[in-house]
Amino acid sequence: MGTYWGSIMRVVHAIFESGVFRPTGPVDLPDRCEVEFEPRPVNGAVSPAALDEVYAVLGERFASGETDVAARHDEHQP
Repeated sequence: MGTYWGSIMRVVHAIFESGVFRPTGPVDLPDRCEVEFEPRPVNGAVSPAALDEVYAVLGERFASGETDVAARHDEHQP
């Protein structure tokens, strides 16, 4: 979880507002440097609506009619 430059891993904290990620502190990168990152909300910032798809999948599994899912736990193993 973070970005490597040089030999040190850095985590950059940012606020997303008006379509832009704004770092909350200094970032030691060249101007206009392209970076890659995976945003991860912190402090419970995930809205309940974002979990709708997860709950839908869990609901399908719950309503599958299969009564002993533990019995099939290792089926995917080679």
